[in-house]
Amino acid sequence: MIRADLHIHTVLSPCGDLEMTPLNIVSKAKERGLDLIGITDHNSTLNCLEILRAGKERGVHVLCGAEITTREEVHVLAFVVPEKLELLQSFLEKYIVRIPNNPDIFGYQLAVNEAEEVTDQIDYLLINSTDKSIEEVWEFVGSLGGIFIPAHIDKQSNSIYSQLGFFPFGLTPDAVELSASGSAEGMKSRDKSLLKFNFIRSSDAHYPQDIGKVSTLLDIDEMTFENIKKSILSKASPPVI
Repeated sequence: MIRADLHIHTVLSPCGDLEMTPLNIVSKAKERGLDLIGITDHNSTLNCLEILRAGKERGVHVLCGAEITTREEVHVLAFVVPEKLELLQSFLEKYIVRIPNNPDIFGYQLAVNEAEEVTDQIDYLLINSTDKSIEEVWEFVGSLGGIFIPAHIDKQSNSIYSQLGFFPFGLTPDAVELSASGSAEGMKSRDKSLLKFNFIRSSDAHYPQDIGKVSTLLDIDEMTFENIKKSILSKASPPVI
């Protein structure tokens, strides 16, 4: 079994602390005993490859992706293999509704390298929504062979239930995510349609001290993208939260 935290923000997210740099994230993950982390900045993947490189050097596996905001303002986690990261980034840049970012209000949005040097500063607000429905985002991620997970479904904001009030019929994610304090049994009692899905639990870390504060155990022998996806989907040995 490996320990995973699949919802971590970097300095690229305006709500991410300035200490959430590639080296700090990987170092804290290593310190917390995490084998696998997911990088999920709001509507952008621009820091993923730097953290992937840092992780390879220090023995922490990194899933590359984003926390996408749908047209309904539902947050979903999407992961793809590194070779398809550019396609995901192009999709996000094309469909995000662009309004200027005000760093004094929302925070800085910084792309950085492993040496913690700023390589870019995004001038449009990344926490805004995209002009794609949850079904359209799910279909696109599926077309890339990716992993699609509705985020923090128990929360009172930016979750499937807070925004839609129900789980969309026909939507079949790879799993659903709970926040640090969410109850799987409570959510299943609320909506019996969730009985057919596996659950993961993630930190949604915006600060270094939150990385790995909760995690998910996955039954994986060899750490490949396909094996990670199979483990998240597995009914024989489902994720342990």
